[in-house]
Order: sequence, then structure tokens, then C-alpha cells
Amino acid sequence: MKRLFGGLSIALLLAVSLAVWAGDPEHDTSAQESRQTVLPLSAVVLYSSGVGYFQRDGSVDGRGHLELRFKVDNINDLLKSMVVQDFGGGRVATVTYDSRDPVTKTLKSFAVDLTTHPSLGEFLGQIRGESIEVATPNPVRGVILGVEKKREQVGDKEIVEVEYLNLLAQDGLRSLPLTQLQRIQLTNERLDAELRQALTVLASSHDTQKKTVALEFDGEGRRRVRIGYIIETPVWKTSYRLVLAEKERPFLQGWAIVENTTDEDWQNVHLSLVSGRPISFTMDMYEPLYVQRPAVVPELYASLKPQTYGEAMEASESKSAAALSSMSGALTSERMVAKSLRGSSNEGASLGVGAGAVLGTPAQQLAELRLQQGVISVAQATELGEVFQYTINTPVSLARQKSALLPIVNEEIGGTKLSIYNERVHAKHPLNGFRLKNSTPLHLMQGPITVFDGGTYAGDARIEDLAPGQERLISYAIDLKMEVEPLAKPGQQQLVSVSIRKGTLFTTHKAIEEKIYNVENRDQKKKEVLIEHPFRADWQLVEPSKPAERSREVYRFAVTVDAGQHAQLRVREEKSLQQAVQLTDSGSDLIASYVQAEEVGPQVKEALQKVVALRDRLNQTTAQRSRLEQRINEITQEQARIRENMARLAQNSELYNRYVSKLDQQETEVEKLRQEIEVLKTTEDAQRRELNDYLLGLDIS
Repeated sequence: MKRLFGGLSIALLLAVSLAVWAGDPEHDTSAQESRQTVLPLSAVVLYSSGVGYFQRDGSVDGRGHLELRFKVDNINDLLKSMVVQDFGGGRVATVTYDSRDPVTKTLKSFAVDLTTHPSLGEFLGQIRGESIEVATPNPVRGVILGVEKKREQVGDKEIVEVEYLNLLAQDGLRSLPLTQLQRIQLTNERLDAELRQALTVLASSHDTQKKTVALEFDGEGRRRVRIGYIIETPVWKTSYRLVLAEKERPFLQGWAIVENTTDEDWQNVHLSLVSGRPISFTMDMYEPLYVQRPAVVPELYASLKPQTYGEAMEASESKSAAALSSMSGALTSERMVAKSLRGSSNEGASLGVGAGAVLGTPAQQLAELRLQQGVISVAQATELGEVFQYTINTPVSLARQKSALLPIVNEEIGGTKLSIYNERVHAKHPLNGFRLKNSTPLHLMQGPITVFDGGTYAGDARIEDLAPGQERLISYAIDLKMEVEPLAKPGQQQLVSVSIRKGTLFTTHKAIEEKIYNVENRDQKKKEVLIEHPFRADWQLVEPSKPAERSREVYRFAVTVDAGQHAQLRVREEKSLQQAVQLTDSGSDLIASYVQAEEVGPQVKEALQKVVALRDRLNQTTAQRSRLEQRINEITQEQARIRENMARLAQNSELYNRYVSKLDQQETEVEKLRQEIEVLKTTEDAQRRELNDYLLGLDIS
């Protein structure tokens, strides 16, 4: 019997109900229909874009049920990438996962509300009208009318509230105190199932950091199944050791750093490391999305709203098949890098020192630094389309929250030693460098390089991604035996050409910048110095005619300096500057400077001289007109003064008559001046048209 005990809180009531239900064979449908399936982790592929592919392989017999636990932050990646395969003719029936909605929202969706931690009385009050069976201790069946509180006296003075359950039983109304109920049974199976489902949701919400993803496999017989998914992982990293020697080829050893940040131990998994950078992003597919729906009114009152229609998109089946065929054939080359162990035991060998190394002083041990001893590559390198993959040959075991260092490169490489100078890096000394050529068939991931030169530690460097056959410069120390002095000369500008088109004077100047690098070699051997000079796209390199090489930011010039000698590099750059000047607005001094310049051709000079003559004649006419207009203004002001004085004089006075006579003379002069101004305006307009017509007709280079 699935019963509840009287006097218990609702939390204990629910827990007891869940335990009884879980142990009841009638409700254990999963045991009857599907078996619990276990799929161990079998393969891991780590990408340099911050994600990892995890693959689980196993078998299922008939109908199987699998549950996996994931961090909440990984659910979005899981939902957009999970691949499930049943290789024995079965099928994946369902994939379910816990909702991200707040547990209160989920609990409110059930017939009983457990969000407020209800007491037993409050819970029974929620299901008023339902049929139940209680034991008091005799069984009583009835329909819940409600729960009421009554005040009762305990002892002589104390009064307490007691909850009573009111039932409509077969023999009439019954009022039973909750403290006397020994057990309670819900007779409504649907309500009982709702209660148990709410309990399950409540229990699953206790671990808020993880969510359960459940899969159901449906089929017959034992079959092989697989699950693959992509989740966020730390970027796998590489670090290198480069050994330089006078009489031996440079040797490069590379190690991969992998980290297991999951909550699961990796046991004998097949590990692969991919150096490509596939595009990866996060998208919130786990958070439930709710659409704001419009309210619909009866058609009689409805008004149409503007409609929008998305573009139809469809994929050709033939193109999809071709794409899949191309992907399956993307494996273009494969080369085994690992050498056979053939019985050698190197499990305890340390970096760069063989198991049988002769002990000695630290200096002697470094002098015998041979990275080939004791460490071999454990990776098989494969080119897959546009990416490069290192597949670890032997299964890897790595405990949760642990990291590992795996050798993936153990090869001789090409390259030469040199010095690299850049004024912005160090104004006085160049850096010891190495031109590393990736002569291996491997794609070298970016990472730090520890350089050993002549058996000693020489410094650290850093390298970017390097494909097979490519070269890259690295620098690892300051070269104190070399000194470079950069000397910049003052910039110059030279007039190159002058042309006239439709009244505009076009000039071309050549800006010149020059820099000298004095290089001093105080070493006892010849050295090659690579001098880096800033590259500017709008400047043209004149001297030297070509650099040794050019990157996106700098030119690189190679200078060889004998032991104890001095060398000099001169870098000259030029840039064209264009300027346009309107001849009608330019000053006479500017035009005169171009007339005197040797770089200006005779036709341009002749045209400029005529422009100067026409402008001078026009300016003279304009100046003469301005003088006459100024004279009229002076007369007007004088007349105003005379009229003001006349207003205070008697009209028959001598001074008054003199003023009248003077006004008459001025009026005669003003009339004459205005006639002359009109003539000058006509002349000025004609001269301006003549100048403009001449300028617009010019086209001289």
C-alpha cells in the first residue's frame, strides 16, 4: 500500500511516497521495458578552437536506457552537436533532458503545488474534492471537504490549534484530527502519479550545476551503439625544445599539453589533437523561448497587420551527396612519425636525457644534450582537408582535473642562425635569431620554444602556426656582440611636374626620406644581420631596389658583416604628393614661384605669365572702380554734414547760399563718377570673362 503517515510534514510525506513508489514493481516500468545501458568514453578529439569531441561506444541488448550527466554550461553545445548511432538496425526512440525553467515554474504545472513547502493540512486543502482512504486506526474512505483549525485546551491553561480533516464518508460527515491519522492513501491514480512526478522534479533540482540527458534505444538483440557530442574544453597547447649545434642539424622536439577538466576519468581513450581552427560559437538552445502571441479578436473587428515572409531556402540532394563524398575523401596524406619501441623501456625517461645517460656535472650533461634519447613521438600525424591532426598511438588514461604532457614531434629541421635588428624592439643591439624552416611533414602549432645553443640554455622564443615547408623567424636573446646605429636624415620635397587643366594648377612633389643603419660586428666570426625597416604601403622603396623579404609590417634587409668589421645599409624611400590650386584664387607670389621653377615647362610658364597679366589688368580695373565708389561715399557723407548745417541757418544768409552752391557742384561730380563706374563695370566684366575663358581653355602638361 502506498500510504502517508499522519502528523508528518509534507516534505517527509513526499519522500516516503517516492520511496514506496520506487520500490513498487507495478510502477517500475523502466525495469520491465528497458535495461540500463552504460557507454564508456572511448575517444576524445581536442581542437585548438576551444572545443572537444567526445565519443562513447558500447552495446545495448533490446531496449536500452542511458542517462548522462552534464554541466549546465555544456548543455547548449550538446544540443547543437550530439550525434547518436545504432549500428544494429535499431533506432533512438527519444532523447530527453531536464528543463532549464526554474523549478518553481515546472512544479506549478502539476495538479499539486509543492512550491510553497506546504504542510500536511495545506496539501490536503489543495486536493479538496478528491477521494482518500485514511486509517484512524480503522480505515475510513471519503471525499475531502477541507481542513479546518480548532482551538483546544491542553492541560489547565494552555490552548493550541489543532487541524481537523473534514470528510464526506459513506456513513456521513466525519471530522478527524490530523494528529490521529496513521496513514493516508490517494485513491485517484492520476493525482497520485502527478504527485510522484512533482517529487521527481523536486529531487532533480537539488544539484543545480548538472542536468540529466536520457536516451532510449529501441531494437532487437545485442547491437553496437555510439554517442558523439562537442562541448567546451581548454585549448590544447604545444611547447617546443630547439637544440642548435655547430656541426649537427638543428633538432626540434614538441610536446602537447592536454587537460581533462571534465568530471570523468579518461580510461584508455583514443586521443587526437587537431591543429585547425574550425569556427565554433555558443547559442542558447537550452533556455526555453516563449513567443509573445498577439491577441485574436473576432474577424468582424479584426484589422490586417503588415506581413513579412522569409526567403525560402532549399538544398539540392545531389550537392549534399557531393559534399559528403568530398568530406569522406578529405584524407589526403598520412605519414607515420613514431618509431618502433622494439622492446626498449622508456616509460621513466625524462625530457632530453636518455635512460642510460652518464652522470656528470650539469654543464657536462647539457653539453651532451640529445633530445633523441629517451623520448620518442607517440603521435601519428595526418592531414585532414584544411586541418592537421595528431593521433596518439596508444590509448590515454587521464584522471579528472588532471593534465598531461605528450611528445608529438621529434624531428631534425632546417634553418640558419642570424641576428635580427628592429629599432622598435631594441635601439642598440639586435637579437639572436634563427630562421626555422619546417622541413618536417608536420603542422607545427603555435607555442613557446626553449632554445639550447652549444649545449646551454640560450633563451626562449615563440612561434606562430607553421605549415610544412614554410619558414619563420624566431629570436631568443640579445646579441651583445653586434651593435646597430640608426640615423634618419631630414625629409625633403622636390617639385616633379606642373600641369594646368581648366583653370586648376596641378603640381606633383616627391617626398624623400632616407635612413642609414651603421652595423658594427665585435664578434670573432662573420655574421648575417637581418635589419627590419617599417613598411609603408604609400611609400616606394628606391634603395635598395629590393628587400630580402617583406612581411605585412616591415621590410627585411640582409647585411653580412665580417668579424670585427663595419657595414652600412642605406634605405631610401619616395612618395608622390599631389596638389591642386585654383589659379583664380591663388596669390601672385605662388604663381611667380612656379614661373621661376626649373621643373616647369615653357608652355606652362607662358600660360602662367599670361594668366598673371590678365589678372593684373582685371585687378587694376577693379581697383579703379573701387576708388570711384569710395569718392562717391565721401561726397555723400559731406553732403549729409552740409544739410545738417543748413537746417540751422537762415535761407537768405551768405553761408546758406555757399552751401547751396557746393551741393550743386557735388551732385554734378557724383553724376560723372557714376557714369565712369558703369563704364568700369562693363570693362571689368569683359576682362573677367576673358580671363575665365582663357583658363577654361588651358590643357597643358
